[in-house]
Amino acid sequence: MAFKNVLKSVVLICLAVFSLNVSFANEGEKHKKEELNIQHHIMDAHEWHLWGETSVYLPVILLDGGLQTFSSKELYHGTVIKAEGHHAEEEIEYIANTEIGYAIFHEKIYKLNANGELNFHDGHPTNAKPLDFSITKNTLSLFFGSTIILLLMFSTAKFYKKNGAVAPKGLAKFIEPLIVFVRDDIAKANIHNGKHHKYTPYLLTIFFFIFINNLLGLVPILPGGANLTGNISFTIVLASFTLLITLFSANKNYWKHIFATPGVPIALLPIMIPIEIVGIFAKPFALLVRLFANMTAGHIIILSLISIIFVNQNAAWGFLSVPMGLFISVLELLVAFLQAYLFTLLSSLFISAAVEEAHH
Repeated sequence: MAFKNVLKSVVLICLAVFSLNVSFANEGEKHKKEELNIQHHIMDAHEWHLWGETSVYLPVILLDGGLQTFSSKELYHGTVIKAEGHHAEEEIEYIANTEIGYAIFHEKIYKLNANGELNFHDGHPTNAKPLDFSITKNTLSLFFGSTIILLLMFSTAKFYKKNGAVAPKGLAKFIEPLIVFVRDDIAKANIHNGKHHKYTPYLLTIFFFIFINNLLGLVPILPGGANLTGNISFTIVLASFTLLITLFSANKNYWKHIFATPGVPIALLPIMIPIEIVGIFAKPFALLVRLFANMTAGHIIILSLISIIFVNQNAAWGFLSVPMGLFISVLELLVAFLQAYLFTLLSSLFISAAVEEAHH
């Protein structure tokens, strides 16, 4: 049974890589003279591109002297304008719609000037940007991932509510071991004196939230995927939650170690205190960079390997790039779990240090 499950996973990944080939091939036919842009496939967007000319245009919500709402189709189907880049021989392209007064450049929305154009300095637009509250591809993926987590948890809770403390079946067979693992091997093992009960719900939430969205993040190897956990805004918010919980949970002993470190001469405190304060923010910074960098790097490597076929314009390269891409895809399945585990584990360690009582 285990071998069959592994075989199914490998087949699905093979199909995913094949679909990526088809996706690149279609775009290669459409843009034969254009350079392959891997960043385009992993960045956020105001449309959800599926395949070929098929896209789902998402709602644009702007706060610009009032609430402005319209479909992103009005931006993407505007007029393509070319401007002079940072160098004289460099050309910049952006899409503008003079009827609504906005342009889109590198998936950022800018207000057009009186001439219906964008002004550039050193290759960057200098026009004003309205406050953007749009439902982007990553936002939609966030809602989708959250819905999956809620369905998994409510389904598991419903099973135990109906059957009581029995051997798990169905989804519960998969969810219960993970819940017990996070509770016993992460929360309880690191946050002592029974204090783990208070923080276990948070640790469970971030573990499943990151794990499920990491798995969904593997979908960028298919047409229409989103790279949510590879978005630094997403990881900043998660790391900020851990920081806030750590600071608001910190006891007297924690702050004593920050501002009056035991065993440190008073003369050295002016040096130690700034270092300790920097350390408070360095820990969540390491959390957000680790998750962002690892998930983004995996996607870039897979896309780069498959791009070899089209860069060299020779299908024979597929015998090298596809197996290598498949290997990295399988490795990414491990990374998806590992990054969720590390983020949760380190969060529990930071919280543990904040609530630990003084040792006498």
